[in-house]
Formats: sequence, C-alpha cells, structure tokens
Amino acid sequence: MKLNSSLTCALLAVAALGLSAACGPKVAVKKGGPVDTGAGSVVAARKYLEGRWTLESFEVYPPGKPVVAVKGQGTLSYDDFSNLSMELRTDVATSDQLRAAGIEIQDGTISTTGRTAVDMQNRTLTYVIAGQPAGNTGPLALSRPRHWQVDGNVLTLTTKDDAGKPVSISKWRKIS
Repeated sequence: MKLNSSLTCALLAVAALGLSAACGPKVAVKKGGPVDTGAGSVVAARKYLEGRWTLESFEVYPPGKPVVAVKGQGTLSYDDFSNLSMELRTDVATSDQLRAAGIEIQDGTISTTGRTAVDMQNRTLTYVIAGQPAGNTGPLALSRPRHWQVDGNVLTLTTKDDAGKPVSISKWRKIS
C-alpha cells in the first residue's frame, strides 16, 4: 500500500503530537543568576569587608572583673581574598588590663594576620591565623567566632562566651 506525501506528513504530525503530549506539560526553564552573588551573599559580605577600618571602640568583658575599655588606636584591613591584617596599640595601663583578662599583648600591641571565613547564616566571622595557639581560651580566642552587625560604614564585632554573653565588642569605621 502506497501513501501519498500529504497523508504521510499528517500521520507524522499526529505521531509527534502524541509523543509530545505523553511527555507531560512543558514548563519554560528560567535561568537564574549565580547563587553566590548579590545582596546577602558571601561575595557581597567579603566585598563590604574589603578595605581599611579604624577602631572606634573596643571593650573586653572578663568574667568576674570590671569592663576593660581599651584606650588606643587600631587598624583592620581586609583584602579581596579575605586576608586579614589587624593591629591595635594601647597604653601601658590598658595593656596590663588586657593581659589580666587573658589577652596576649606584647609591647602594647596586638597584631595578627590571617584569613577570614564568613558565615552568612549565623552572621559570624571566623579568623584563621597562622601560628596562633589552638588552645587559647581568652576573650579573643580563635575558637570563638565574631558575630557581626553592620550599620552603614560601621562594623560591630561581638565575641561571645559559651553561654552567649559578650566577652568583647569592637566597633570599626571604614576609612577606605
């Protein structure tokens, strides 16, 4: 039996229609942007941190002792690879109080360099500092993440103890 070309085309069209209906409803696929960019992303947080910051205030809350209001100057720098450099210089009296609170300070200076890991869900920064003793349990111990809050160009970092109480609060203003 020989079919004419228009009948063949019609049968092929019906078959194609039947096959496409059998595959279920068609939904247009929408392409979204990359997951790790935009407001609220780790990339945006790293970009915000990038630059130089100057210390506005720093308080340490040692257990069972009075609050230490740090008198001094500090600079905090983050680069575009999340590298951190921090230097804090204090007067002699403040240095003595910080030592008594369990903070390592030499010649009136706290100086660190390392990397910063950003946790957006918990709003924390964790510092990874080469050569820092892992067992340090003082108020600035690396095992304690810094909870961050942003207010314009002011970054507030709060370190908490195991019960969730602040052990240190520092405020930094972005200068570049």
